[in-house]
Amino acid sequence: MKNYLAVRLFENIKMETMENSNFSRRKFIKGTGLLIAGTGLLPSCNIFRMSGSSSAYDAKGLPTAMLGKTGVRIPRIAIGLGSRFCTIESAEEAFNLLNYALDNGLYYWDTAWAYDNKKLGFTSEERLGEVLKTRRKEIFISTKVTSRDPDEAMRQIEASLKRLQTDHLDMLKIHDIQSADMANLSKKGSLIDVISRLKEQGVTRFIGYSGHTEAEAMKFMAEKGIFDSMLMAMNHYNKATNPQDRQELAIPAAKANGMGVMLMKVIRPRETIKELDPKDLVRYALSLKGPDGIVLGMDSLEVVKLNLEILRNFKPMEEAKMKEMAMQLTPFYNHENLPWMKSGYCDGNWA
Repeated sequence: MKNYLAVRLFENIKMETMENSNFSRRKFIKGTGLLIAGTGLLPSCNIFRMSGSSSAYDAKGLPTAMLGKTGVRIPRIAIGLGSRFCTIESAEEAFNLLNYALDNGLYYWDTAWAYDNKKLGFTSEERLGEVLKTRRKEIFISTKVTSRDPDEAMRQIEASLKRLQTDHLDMLKIHDIQSADMANLSKKGSLIDVISRLKEQGVTRFIGYSGHTEAEAMKFMAEKGIFDSMLMAMNHYNKATNPQDRQELAIPAAKANGMGVMLMKVIRPRETIKELDPKDLVRYALSLKGPDGIVLGMDSLEVVKLNLEILRNFKPMEEAKMKEMAMQLTPFYNHENLPWMKSGYCDGNWA
């Protein structure tokens, strides 16, 4: 029954999007039979968790932070379940990693429709779904939609829900905001309208976006004042060819609009500057003022345990050490030969 009702919900919103008209709550109610005007969900349906309560989440004593205006307290490290996670060949090993992380307080899970391992034929979301189906209330699940076409985006979101074996999301983000999105997503009937409607109807509790390169685009989106969270790549851009400073542009704009801010790619510099200690990179990112937490890609139980140890024992890095780390990162900023610094890079895929 739940799957049928979810399909009816999506079909209705797709129709409204294609017509490019104002969303009619009365038409939605008539078309789906899910809602009663002014009363929310029918008690017998119980499809979406509308409450913002995070009482089911248990950080197991890990340091936490409030994720902006969401009112949800999250562990300061979230599990990144993209390309690194998708290198795990054994499904059982992946499930063990996920359950161990959750059992030890890492309940913020970050994935995306696009995260997959084409060679082995699985998606990140499918693997998460095997855990979510029995532990849904314990997990804050965030996924991302790639397509900017509203109709295709709806198909991707519906696929994400089916893969994740859930009927609602905690966070739905637009994947990898670019400069072109500033105009395209400002049009009536765009993807922003779609995800806003999905939030209104309880398909997702919160909405946001991720960004890898364009600080001005991230700032522009933040200033719309409708998003709940921003996920920003910290350490993988070339300051010589792309001088937009994300920490100076994007983060203040997001915080000014009450958004939660998460950082990603925080240990990428090790791939070109071998002498950097990954523990220092994590501490450095956690010590920056403004962000609420970081997303770390995890590809083994050992890595999960190491990150848990760092977080449990975390103390902010001293100012002198912060400056030293910033200087050490300079060569990385000038490096152009990494795939995620090149145009056309698709985040999270594993060939």
